[in-house]
Amino acid sequence: MNRKSKGINAERELIHLFWNTDSWSAIRAAGSGCSRYPSPDVLAGNSLRKLAIECKSSKEDNIYLEKKEINELKEFGRRFGAEPWIGIRINLKEWFFLTLEDIKETENGYSVSVVLAKRKGLLFEELIR
Repeated sequence: MNRKSKGINAERELIHLFWNTDSWSAIRAAGSGCSRYPSPDVLAGNSLRKLAIECKSSKEDNIYLEKKEINELKEFGRRFGAEPWIGIRINLKEWFFLTLEDIKETENGYSVSVVLAKRKGLLFEELIR
């Protein structure tokens, strides 16, 4: 399975997590990374909240994000009225969700380590409360 397929499968798994609750729904924005306009990987919401989520899944201990990805997520969230979040799944285990303020800025972009995800991230059940 190639990297793109793994990412799509992770996004679909996240969609199922939202739909398996009593009050949340979600959609995947197909081709979100190659659109001319900013769009998150997953858009989720209920009657009270809207979440714009950029999803990353890796077997590595660090996940890297481009500045452009983060800037576009911020812009989409601002225009749509959605909370911007980074959804991280490392080593095919549980999801962690981080605010943009919680990710580490680097010279070339942003990074999230396993340690940072576990320390600052919310689990799915915490995110949807």
